[in-house]
Formats: sequence, C-alpha cells, structure tokens
Amino acid sequence: MTFIQWFLFFLVIQIIHFFGTWKLYKKAGRKSWEALVPIYNAIILMHIIKRPKWWVLLLFIPVVNLLMFPILWIETIRTFGFYKKIDSLLVIGTLGFYIYYVNYATDATYNSERSLKPRSEFGEWVSSITFAIIAATLVHTYFMQPFTIPTSSLEKSLLVGDYLFVSKFHYGARVPSTVIAAPMVHDSLPFTGSKSYLQSPQLPYTRLPGLQKIKNNDIVCFNWPADSLATMWGDTSGKFTYKPFDKKTNYVKRSVGIAGDSLEMRNGYIYINGKKNTLPYRAKLQFYYTFECKEPISQSSFPKFLLSKERTGVYRILSEYWNNKKVQEAIKENGSLTKIGEDSLYTEVAGGINPQFAQRLKMSNVENKININMTSEEAARLKKYPLTISVKKINHDADEAIFPHVKELGWSQDNFGPIYIPKKGATVTLNSKSLPFYEQIIKNYEHNDLMVNGDDIFINGQKVSSYTFQQDYYYLIGDNRHNSLDARYWGYVPFDHVLGKPVMIWFSWDANAPSFSEKIKSIRWNRMFTTVHGDGEPVSYRYFVFILIGIYSLWSYTKGKKRKK
Repeated sequence: MTFIQWFLFFLVIQIIHFFGTWKLYKKAGRKSWEALVPIYNAIILMHIIKRPKWWVLLLFIPVVNLLMFPILWIETIRTFGFYKKIDSLLVIGTLGFYIYYVNYATDATYNSERSLKPRSEFGEWVSSITFAIIAATLVHTYFMQPFTIPTSSLEKSLLVGDYLFVSKFHYGARVPSTVIAAPMVHDSLPFTGSKSYLQSPQLPYTRLPGLQKIKNNDIVCFNWPADSLATMWGDTSGKFTYKPFDKKTNYVKRSVGIAGDSLEMRNGYIYINGKKNTLPYRAKLQFYYTFECKEPISQSSFPKFLLSKERTGVYRILSEYWNNKKVQEAIKENGSLTKIGEDSLYTEVAGGINPQFAQRLKMSNVENKININMTSEEAARLKKYPLTISVKKINHDADEAIFPHVKELGWSQDNFGPIYIPKKGATVTLNSKSLPFYEQIIKNYEHNDLMVNGDDIFINGQKVSSYTFQQDYYYLIGDNRHNSLDARYWGYVPFDHVLGKPVMIWFSWDANAPSFSEKIKSIRWNRMFTTVHGDGEPVSYRYFVFILIGIYSLWSYTKGKKRKK
C-alpha cells in the first residue's frame, strides 16, 4: 500500500470510529463532532476513559498499536458499565465492533468515577503482562533486539552460540512494513512453525534517522535478500513465495564494501578501490588448507594446538559414502558437513559435528591427508609441526554460482571482480554485459518493470541505456571465507534490508553441545557482556553488569517490603 492508500484507510477508520462512539462521547459530556476529528478524537477518548494522553502515540507505532487497540476497546466499554468477561471477549472477537452494540442498543451510562485498578488478581496479572509485552515490543522493534549466531561465517569474531544485542538506532530504526504480525517473534510462531504475520497490508519502507552510517568492516545484521523459498515452512512443492523484506531471515556478516566502492577479491583477500582491505584486530580470516601428515591422522596425532572447546575432533567422509542414507540421516540429526573441492575428501574439523556423530559413522580416525579450516597464523604454526609434510591453502576453481552468475567471467569464491557497489543517486550504463550485475536491484529491490528484447532494455515501458540507483547497497561477507554463504553468491544487500548493528555479546555457550548439562559446562564466561566492535582483545563487563543487577534486585526487594508495611 502507498502512503496515499494508507491515508485513505486512516480516514475510513476515523469514520468507523465516529459512527461507533459519537453517542458515548455525548454521554461523557463531550460534543459528538469530537469523535470525528482525527487524533483529537483519540486525545478526548483518553480523557473519557481516564488514561494518559501519551497513549495516543502508541496508536501510531506499527505492531505496538495492534496491542493497544484491544486495550482501548475494553477500557471504553468498561467506562460505560460493561465489566463482564463475556463483554471483553465479544469486543475483542468482533474487532471492536461490539462497541456499536453498546453505542446504539443499550442504555449505557458514563461512569466518571470508575476505578482503574483491576478487580481481581488475575486481571492485575493480565494488565501487567500486557504492558510488559508492549514495552518489550517497543524496545525490540525500535531500540535493541536480541539475536543469536547460528553459523560459523564470522568465527573468531563471533562464535556459534553467541547471543547478541543488536542496536536498531545506530543506523536508524526501520519502521515495520509488515503491520499485522505477532510481537517479538520474527517470521514464524514458536512451537508451531507457522507464519507469524499477514502478507498484507504493507507499509511503504520508512526508516528513522540514524546516529551513524555503515562503515567498511562494520559487522551488520540484515535480512537475507535471497530468502524467498516456501520451504521455510515445510512446503516442498518447489514453489517460491516472496516474503516481505522485514520478515526475511536474519543474517550477520561483515560489510567489507560500502556504497560507491569498487571491490575485488584476490586469493580470498578483499581489495577496496585497488587497496588491500585491513581488517580490525578481532577479525580472523579463515581458509581451508590441505594438511598432509607423515602418519594416519587420529586424535593422538592431530596437532593439539588446533584443539579447543570449539574444536573437538577430526572426522572424514569419503565421497563414496556421501549419498549413503545413513550418512545423510546422521548429518540432518547431528550437524552439517562442508564439501571441499572436487576430490574424494569430505571433511569437518571441529565445530560442526560432535563425537557421537563420528562414532555412529565409525570414522574415528582418517588417513594422512585432510582439509582443515584455520587462520593463516595457525597454518604457519602447523607447517612447523614435526609430523607435517605440507600445508597448502585451497584455491577454488571457477564457479557459476558466484554473483552475477555469468560463466564467461570465470569468477570463483576466492578470485573475482572488480565489482562496483551501487550508491544512491549514482548512474550506471546498462547493456547486455552490465545488466546481470544490476538486474535484481532494478526488478526486486527497487520494484521496476524490467524487460529485455534483444539488445534493447526497457524499464517501466521506456527504452533505457542507463539506470540511477534509489538507495545504497553493501557487500557483506563472512570472515570464514571458505565456509560462508554470503554476498559472493547473492550479490548486494540493499540498505532497506539492514536491520541494525551488533553492539554486545550478552551470553555465549557451545550451541552444538550434545546435552543441556554439557551446554551449561560450555558457557564462555569471558565472552559475556563484551563489545562486538573495537580493537584489541575483547573486555568483559560481566562483573559490572552483575553488580548492577544485584543493586537493582536489592532496591526492588526493599521497595516491596516498604510497600507491604
């Protein structure tokens, strides 16, 4: 829906409100016309039901207003004497139209002295929970959202099992476009897995002013542009469904390239405008290396310095086993594997597969040559290991899956570019060679009608030879270069897909631990309440936070005791 359509819809709501409440306004000592004037009628209604006038602001905040409307419906009928539970159920079940019955078919009287205190402990509990949900939804939507790290694409900087606070206000809070949705959940409901929102109506994209712009190498939380599969909800029909952009899957990657940059990758390293990108100290690039050992590799012969809480073992699957039903079932049940190269080795070194999985496949030791995912520092150290024959970094062959999916370019996940990252207001030439880079932007991100007829390109029915971008774009990839699904495969991330900036790790544990007790033992205390960005070793503020929590708990307890006295 456009802003004009929403304005017309707003006027219709005002008319519905007027015809449903004008007699009630008169009974409360007001003028009937006051029920018709937009915004002013809401202020008068707050006066009638004895509620604070700032509640009016909540009626204009998407998602939050869905929680406020039922509260106002109930408060309205109770102000005119309808206190029974059945009345509350009817006004909610009829989406407020029960007020028409109260307005026209009853002899309702205005109770100006109505007590605002709930009439039962259950009512008080419901009231407290409702406003707690409203407050949490407001914070979650516009200020700070909790987020978890599900994959190892930013390993070393962010670990699987890290729980983050993502700031919405650094880059500007995005007003939800999906206006009818369950509060504080993303695209699916807990336990049921069904959609948590209605596809329409949709608000036009709007964002509040931000404190800063996205900079090179910022870690950014965003909605995955490529997320359009119906299989997100178990539909295996092969059809596609285009989710609203604010309900696409949440991802977190590093913004190595920002709007206006020319970006190139050489042997896995990023070059911006011809200069090699310098990453922050906390960012540790990882690549797959082929490690050849003098003897068969086992738990005893594998280099101990590569073992840690995140690295629990060495396992291998030969290609002849890859399509084995038992192997595939075990992968789905216990972890995930990464295919490396075109040879016979399928290996996973720590992190993705637990020992029970390896035991089930009877692969507790491997031969003398495996692929290991590690940093260049670890590779240099491994070369000095007494049992090492060689350590060679893997360079992938040309892959048509690499954006913009043009086979003739010969690009791979280690070598591609240069590629221009579109900037708002910039104009590029359009022809058969450049179109693959910008086709998704023109059609799906900036919502134009694009047609190609031979060498001629038509946008919205007009033949064109250039295009001007309507928003900024970013190039977001993982530090775990050979184990990250990122912009190398789907291309640019539009600014309207940017969710926020991760600012703090508030909790961390090994998410792949086999049991809850093992998860408890794996809590990474040194990562709790550490900042995400910044140079130098991470510093934990957990003791400071725990002290504040203790002070607040003591204050609340003391205040409660005084209230009882």
